[in-house]
Amino acid sequence: MILNAENQILGRLLSFAAKKALNGEQVIIVNAEKAVISGKKEKIFNENLAKLEIKNKGNYTKGPFHYKRPDYYVKKAVRGMLPYNKPRGVEAYTRIRVYIGMPERELRENHNLDLKKEKPYDLKPKRQPTDYVTVEEVCRFIGGKW
Repeated sequence: MILNAENQILGRLLSFAAKKALNGEQVIIVNAEKAVISGKKEKIFNENLAKLEIKNKGNYTKGPFHYKRPDYYVKKAVRGMLPYNKPRGVEAYTRIRVYIGMPERELRENHNLDLKKEKPYDLKPKRQPTDYVTVEEVCRFIGGKW
């Protein structure tokens, strides 16, 4: 199943993707940088900056890791919606792939999918929020380069 994240509220999209992955489906999320986080811009930016200050003072190689690329940022958010401490959650996490943009060649080679035949699935949002920030804006703000 291919999910198009463009103009989709991130939490709703990822809960749908997590549920499908737990049911055994392969889930591919495209246009990850165009997903929308609802809320005031300043509040979202401040929350993400506060997360960056959380560090492991003893051994920094053991995490926590703060991803700044949109595809990693979205995949880490999906992990929070899965029972990752259990084997079925880890297995479902391996079934989820997240991409920046629409990589047609990569989808064709790695997943044997043709976008001309199989269209990405769009969740119908109830309504577009008035205050929102895209994942791309958040990642650029916290220092992401891709």
